[in-house]
Amino acid sequence: MSAHTRPIAHLRHPLAGLLLAFSLGLLPAAQAQTGVEVEKPSVLRKLVPAAQLEQQATQEYRQLLQEAKTKGALAPADHPQVRRLRAIAARIIPHASRFNQDAGRWKWEVNLIGSKQVNAFCMPGGKIAFYTGLVEGLQLSDDEIAMVMGHEMAHALREHARERIAKSQMTQLGASLLGAMISDGRYTDAFRFGGNMLTLKFSRDDETEADVVGLDLAARAGYDPRAGISLWKKMEKANQGAPLTWLSSHPSGRNRIKEIEAQLPKVLPLYEQAGHPAR
Repeated sequence: MSAHTRPIAHLRHPLAGLLLAFSLGLLPAAQAQTGVEVEKPSVLRKLVPAAQLEQQATQEYRQLLQEAKTKGALAPADHPQVRRLRAIAARIIPHASRFNQDAGRWKWEVNLIGSKQVNAFCMPGGKIAFYTGLVEGLQLSDDEIAMVMGHEMAHALREHARERIAKSQMTQLGASLLGAMISDGRYTDAFRFGGNMLTLKFSRDDETEADVVGLDLAARAGYDPRAGISLWKKMEKANQGAPLTWLSSHPSGRNRIKEIEAQLPKVLPLYEQAGHPAR
């Protein structure tokens, strides 16, 4: 990662048909009576062993942190912004299992790296990093940070990386192996991850889903989902000066804001239930 760093400073009868459709993934899988709805995850993700992917993610994360530390760009645990990020994460993480039951066993980590990059990520297994160029450069509020964090956590919870890697490898191995792979995973050893997980590009659909799930997570944690609007206005303004890395594969800010506004009726009640009346 070419980060320009700087020192740290701061459910059988008439319903049988519906059940069948649900099991085939033809109906949205609601996470609760309230909140957002998401489709069942792609079966393709099962072609990539989660444990192996998480292990690689951890290795890459460790390497990134070590490089940052060597450059004096890794914020210490007692840094005010690190404490802030970890406090926000501590409120969101308890809600993560709604979207991925494995999240309860993940060893979550949150770190801050001094860099001009306007960027953040969450690797498989819950390895999170923010860059000062995002947190401080855009002067994000706690609610806005929660929107970014919820979004990045959603990528990991919805296993977008597993799906992306599986689709990429299927292109190389050929669709003829698909049936056997899905049936019993005999060919999972044929998958080789390779590359740098930090450079993995998600689809626009992945990004939109991450936005929606992120809003839900943040709202349940007591963060105002309307901050997603102010966040993207800040992002768009900053992007006018120089293209932002974080926006390169994301839907445009205008479309993003429209999607957030469409989801607000579903997530504002969650925010209210968390003890914050929406005004």
